[in-house]
Amino acid sequence: MNKIVALLSAVILISGCAVGPNYKKPVTSVPATYRGLTPEESAKTEAASIGDQKWWDVFQDEQLRSLIRAALQQNYDLRIAATRILEAQAELGVTRAGQFPSVDAGAGISDNRSAKSKFLPAFEQSTGHVNLSAAWELDFWGKYRRATEAARANLLASESARLEVMVTLVSDVSRAYFQLRAMDLQLEISKRTLASRKESLRLTSLLADRGSTSLLDVRQAEQLVFTAGAEIPSLEQQIEQQENFISILVGKNPDAVPRGLKLTEQPHPPEVPAGLTSSLLERRPDIREAEQLLIAANALIGVARAAYFPQITLSGSGGFQTAALSNLFSGPAGTWNFGASLTQPVFTAGRIRSNVRLTEAQQQAALLSYQKTIQGAFRDVSDALVAYRKTREFRAQEEFLFQSAQDSARLSHMRYTGGVTGYLEVLTNETNAFSAELGVVQAQLNELLALVQLYQALGGGWQQ
Repeated sequence: MNKIVALLSAVILISGCAVGPNYKKPVTSVPATYRGLTPEESAKTEAASIGDQKWWDVFQDEQLRSLIRAALQQNYDLRIAATRILEAQAELGVTRAGQFPSVDAGAGISDNRSAKSKFLPAFEQSTGHVNLSAAWELDFWGKYRRATEAARANLLASESARLEVMVTLVSDVSRAYFQLRAMDLQLEISKRTLASRKESLRLTSLLADRGSTSLLDVRQAEQLVFTAGAEIPSLEQQIEQQENFISILVGKNPDAVPRGLKLTEQPHPPEVPAGLTSSLLERRPDIREAEQLLIAANALIGVARAAYFPQITLSGSGGFQTAALSNLFSGPAGTWNFGASLTQPVFTAGRIRSNVRLTEAQQQAALLSYQKTIQGAFRDVSDALVAYRKTREFRAQEEFLFQSAQDSARLSHMRYTGGVTGYLEVLTNETNAFSAELGVVQAQLNELLALVQLYQALGGGWQQ
């Protein structure tokens, strides 16, 4: 009894150690402020960030919110990511089971008979047995604990991967919806312009019939009509294809997409807080995933190093066996045995050493990937910040350009009506005004897309 107590005490003491390095969070270079902020914004950096806001607070078009909700419930990429979490949970359970003994139970009955012969009498015997067996590989060196640590980190990594899919999905749906509303506005402008130019063509044709102008002016007026008319079928094609794309994002077959606010009515703040740079490391799911993969790779070094040391296994079994089934659980029918085995690798041709080097190299690769992910995250935020600021400036200039081109078109019509100039001037200025108006729509779209880009870069979109 004392020997058993001593053995169990030794098991508890030795099983507390685990070979391999313990994980320590790597030191990373974090900039004081984001590049892309103005000096004024850098001076008043606050802890609040648009990345901390929930997506329904950032995107306030109710139809867009409905599309995002549908996508978060039905999108196949997100559902696949959820099943990978279930896989990682099962793998963790399988790995963790190695730390504990395995116990098996069995029972059997056999009946042997032999016929009477010249030399032997008739023989009949029934035998029954019930037994319980157990085996336990002692985790002296922490092989199973390190493997469980790696499996747990892989589970957390899969959960972060699902959040990253959510971030991307919210951004993709928002981006696609804004592009759809921009196409709608361009189609509206093209139809309105086409109707106006058809009226101008009608008036020019009347003047030509009366001899007040030439056939050349009619042909030039026709060019304006055909230019505006050519935009319509092209935009209608793009709109229907964009609706198909959005339908797939929300997990449906291609169908029409309901509309909400116009592109020009979409609310967006003039200034967007980026928050503290240090908080980005905790908010971005891809950074959290990369760190968990690093933790898993670090733990697998311990699993590989544990192969250098002996494997100690305890086994035992007990039960009952008798030829008289009525006495199976009584009398001298009990049996038991207990054993222990030790296996020490002696010659493996360098397999263990190579496996340790392999896991160490994989850990270094995971570390570099983690550091690269952090650098990429800061670049994403900086690119998005400068894009949001510059697209706003560009949109303002495009609006000035359109106002000027629109006024030039109005003045050229007055000059043509007064007989001061030819229709070529009207053609040029009408074309410029039409292009400038479409350019304003594109600039407004780019501003909204830059907002989506910034929200995604700051790790927003997974908060529920």
